[in-house]
Amino acid sequence: MPKGRRPLIPTYTLPGVLTMQGPSGPARPLVLDSPHSGTDYPADFDAAVDRATLLDAVDTAVDELFGDGPRLGAALLKAHFPRTYIDPNRAVDDLDARLIDGCWPDPLAPTEKTRRGIGLIRRTIGEDDRALYDRRLGVGEVRARIRRYHEPYHRALGKALDRLGERFGAVYHLNCHSMGSRSREDMTLRPDMVLGDRDGTTCEAGFTAFAAEVLGGLGYKVRTNHIFKGVELVRAFSAPDAGRHSLQIEINKALYIDEATRRPRPDFASVQADLAQLIDRLAGYAEERANGAGRNVA
Repeated sequence: MPKGRRPLIPTYTLPGVLTMQGPSGPARPLVLDSPHSGTDYPADFDAAVDRATLLDAVDTAVDELFGDGPRLGAALLKAHFPRTYIDPNRAVDDLDARLIDGCWPDPLAPTEKTRRGIGLIRRTIGEDDRALYDRRLGVGEVRARIRRYHEPYHRALGKALDRLGERFGAVYHLNCHSMGSRSREDMTLRPDMVLGDRDGTTCEAGFTAFAAEVLGGLGYKVRTNHIFKGVELVRAFSAPDAGRHSLQIEINKALYIDEATRRPRPDFASVQADLAQLIDRLAGYAEERANGAGRNVA
């Protein structure tokens, strides 16, 4: 980058909230985000379960798995706060009124996630659906969480996508998660990777198919829109007809960590290297699709 030119996607941190890592070299029209890997627990959380239980809900080290993104020209956004405190992958109206002490002043539109206790503010946690709180949360308390954590995350992601979209004419977004190795319902083994585009509504079919092809070529078993289809972040930030394409990826935790201890497995580095190949090839796909639609990035 020429001296004195401001980066298209600057690197910055909001302590306890998020870090945006901009590309370390020429930018490419790809944004990665890891909304569920945060473990900075706010002092006012006041959960009724211990830290070990809270950690079970973390997408452990997903931000590290995709850490080569900036080196490869992609922007990488990662949350520091935990999804159990407030979930950036839920809409602000996906809220359970039973959790609120008082009357919530805005309209609510709870989804199936809220019915299961895992909406914007979680009500339950763990395989046994334990109560996360032994109290109700005040209206001001929940609004503060939205203002201090949820809104900045969405703002950071939206701004990065806007800037890349304006520069290139199209932008691609990979929303990054991990999943337990077995289904909660019947304990069957899950595939290595699950891709979700909300049944073809959040990105062009070619982007999903290309990601599946790359992962399959690397030896992974991949499913699409089965088990996980994508939630709020791919829904809210996608507009395929306008050149904004969002795809969710879920990685089987057993590939890279010991699920009981959350410690890295010996294969962690090889999975990380495979995901670097995925990032590089998705960025190349994005460049080809956006070719000629925007200005070149020096």
